[in-house]
Amino acid sequence: MENNTSKQTKLHVKKGDTVMVIAGNAKGKTGVIKQVIVEKSRAIVEGANLQTKHVKPSASNPQGGIEKREGSIHISNLMVVENGKPVRTGRKVNEQGKLQRYSKVTGKFIA
Repeated sequence: MENNTSKQTKLHVKKGDTVMVIAGNAKGKTGVIKQVIVEKSRAIVEGANLQTKHVKPSASNPQGGIEKREGSIHISNLMVVENGKPVRTGRKVNEQGKLQRYSKVTGKFIA
């Protein structure tokens, strides 16, 4: 029996961030995050971790075939990119009193 009162986790990346893959087969590639899967702590990055998918013929696609899809990557293997370089991030209280991500290199807030 599952507990429905799950705690919301804060991640260092979010949808729309430009990130660099720092480990795995896609190491060194950069891309924009399309989707974040919070339950599994994984993200789908545009153009990284491409996987081959065999598609059966259907009414909409009578030919079928092989297509490339982006697979998910664990967020521990991703770093936010700022000015073309990957940076470590932290959390700081901004002027409005809210916690916001910031770059540990420049000290500036990340939108």
